[in-house]
Amino acid sequence: MRILVTNDDGVYSPGVAALAEVACMLGDVHIVAPHVEMSSAGHAITAARPLTYKRTPIKGHEAYRVNGTPADCVALGTHVWQNVELVLSGINLGSNLGNSVWHSGTLAAAKQASLLGMRGIAFSTPATESEPDFEVLKPWVAQVLTLLASAPELSLVNVNLPATMPKGILWTRQSVRHYDGKVVPATDPMGRPHFWFTVTPIEETEEGTDRWAIERGYVSMTPLRLDLTDEDALESARTRHPIDKIVFG
Repeated sequence: MRILVTNDDGVYSPGVAALAEVACMLGDVHIVAPHVEMSSAGHAITAARPLTYKRTPIKGHEAYRVNGTPADCVALGTHVWQNVELVLSGINLGSNLGNSVWHSGTLAAAKQASLLGMRGIAFSTPATESEPDFEVLKPWVAQVLTLLASAPELSLVNVNLPATMPKGILWTRQSVRHYDGKVVPATDPMGRPHFWFTVTPIEETEEGTDRWAIERGYVSMTPLRLDLTDEDALESARTRHPIDKIVFG
């Protein structure tokens, strides 16, 4: 099986090397990742300029860097290296839980794979003052990949690993509780104004969600889908606001 490994932290991130090492147990691995950090890039696609694809071997892995976004890396990587069946994204330095699924570049790479008809799995772990212990996490990544290999019907999965030795693995749903987004003003050394955007949870964690699992030391596996249609709201709209015909003017 051909496996493309990418991320949004950049091609030189230790997380992408760790993920590629584990992925080798499943098949032939190529790394195609952004040439610089692209965290929170979301599902941006580069359309206003050309992309470059440069060989950058990493720890014995065939690797390439792209001057684009995580989604670009998947699109370009699977074009140049054809017949890819599985795209793995991560291991991201920072959790991707709850609402972060919307803007995460790590998740976007997995979503791009699913859009192109391949399976996509994203891996993340909390960012702390010290680098994650990937030697501790790699056996758990291997367990997750082994489990998901037996579930081909799951085309898009978001996996989060705790910062410490996991207690186990749980199936979870995405947390949808509200977050507090703040714009924090500051100044640079030259006295010029700049701004930071920060987000913190403001509501309690719902049991059975990705946040709930990580807070309790478990690996969280959340199956996702590309169809964002709210089926209940759609049915309600059809019932409460029927449309017999479209009237113009």
